[in-house]
Amino acid sequence: MKVNIVMPQMGESITEGTIIKWHKKKGEKIKKDEIIYEISTDKVDTEIPSPEDGILADIKVFEQETVVVGSVVAVIETNGANSKSLDSNGEVSEPTTYSKVVSGVEPPSTTQIGGKLIDIPMPKMGESIMEGTIIKWHKKVGDNVARDEIIFEMSTDKVDTEVPSPVDGILAEILYEENDTVAVGVAVAKVKTISGLVKSITETDGDDKKNIEKDDDVYPAVVREDLTFGNSNFFYSPLVLNIARVEGISMSELETIMGTGTGGRVTKNDVLKYVQSRKSSKTLSERLHGKKEQIESSPQIEKTISKSGQRVDVVPMDINRQRIMTHMLKSRDTSVHVTAVIEVDMSRIHNFIEKNRDAFAANEGIKLTYMPFISFAVIRGLKEFPLMNASLDGNNILMKKYINLGIAVAVEPNGLIVPNIKNADEKNIRGLAKSIADIGSRSRTKKLVPDDVVDGTFSITNYGVFGSLFGTPIINQPEVGILGVGAVTKKPVVVENDGVESIAIKPMMYLSLSHDHRLVDGMLGGKFLKTIKDILENFDTTII
Repeated sequence: MKVNIVMPQMGESITEGTIIKWHKKKGEKIKKDEIIYEISTDKVDTEIPSPEDGILADIKVFEQETVVVGSVVAVIETNGANSKSLDSNGEVSEPTTYSKVVSGVEPPSTTQIGGKLIDIPMPKMGESIMEGTIIKWHKKVGDNVARDEIIFEMSTDKVDTEVPSPVDGILAEILYEENDTVAVGVAVAKVKTISGLVKSITETDGDDKKNIEKDDDVYPAVVREDLTFGNSNFFYSPLVLNIARVEGISMSELETIMGTGTGGRVTKNDVLKYVQSRKSSKTLSERLHGKKEQIESSPQIEKTISKSGQRVDVVPMDINRQRIMTHMLKSRDTSVHVTAVIEVDMSRIHNFIEKNRDAFAANEGIKLTYMPFISFAVIRGLKEFPLMNASLDGNNILMKKYINLGIAVAVEPNGLIVPNIKNADEKNIRGLAKSIADIGSRSRTKKLVPDDVVDGTFSITNYGVFGSLFGTPIINQPEVGILGVGAVTKKPVVVENDGVESIAIKPMMYLSLSHDHRLVDGMLGGKFLKTIKDILENFDTTII
């Protein structure tokens, strides 16, 4: 006997739900009342139990997919002969598949068109990434695409990457153009496979998606990610997210809307009122992305204007620069930045590098620099002071049991990215040197993968490579500290031997630590810096 499991109705006004997590896999045995999956709606998050003993024969709707109430999400195979289903009210009925839209129209849930239509969503590039910008389409509508063949390139504030096709087929539709910024999870294109059934996800197609009636509840159901923003812990329902997408509200702008729902949750009415109120003024989304007041020209110098009798060239920011700007503003507005500076005598390490530079390059194939030594000292400091390796989640402190060390890399012509060395505490000087060279090379050649730029726990930025002595770096969220490395320069310093003071020329370096004063006080920051200084000045070169 087959039992159809449908998306339940969790309230009179609830028309759709999002599957957050499957607790069972296809083919696994399940018992009656055992939890099968979790769902989220605009009103509530809940766990759904199995109505029968049996085997999970099929999963029809996957995690993070949003479907209307009554849609079959899974099938349970029992030992009976008749097929039954559990309807949205919890009653057993004949098996059915619904595709009811919010407006009440009930089109067929599937359509035979000779090929299965696969949505290509904007991928999630990291925990804090809420949207991405399409840089370039590599395929046109009607082009054949092979599985794993690159369809388009995208950019986020963390990484630029190429997105491949998940299937063989034909590019049937492109939903967003180059330079469009799209929320994570939203379909940007559709690929048609050779044959099969098309699942009806929305009631509109093509340009109709961009001209949805704003005063009705007819907002399309789409595949979305379960999103949590910053320290607010707010969940944005699929309906709210869909309205935001249709109205051009960016993820950062959505965070500014005050919610009137339970626990401060932003409701449909909240976001619709915000849409109405912003029509008379320029929005944050327009300021960040320039979608409505964008200067109409090429991405080169746009035009020359006169200001106080002087010529001014107006050059729009590229996507990468906009992302960096947004990320820096968010960090400034999130963390309470405090910066401490300490001076380090690098004589011991400087002399070792001078003596072993050529041999190291010959044996390891890379240049030996100060950075692996500094990284090694930082890792030692993080182990001694684990709060420096933590992050904040509201009023909770997240103590990380691993060290993923971020290394800021300057990217031509005018950019910055912070890939991190995973489990850096497991590497020696040689291993750190190779890892630093590797992520630097891949950053500059755009060969980083998403995993390279997520889950960092502490960062280092080496502005000394450009000659700067010290600076006040901005914290890489959600970390609580970043170490700035100044240039190593020879200067006269006072030294003391057996009580006798003298002047000596030494290679000296400034280190600046920016830390989040919400968690890290001056005492902790000072001790952390002093530990790094002591390790560098007394480095045991025999361990290399």
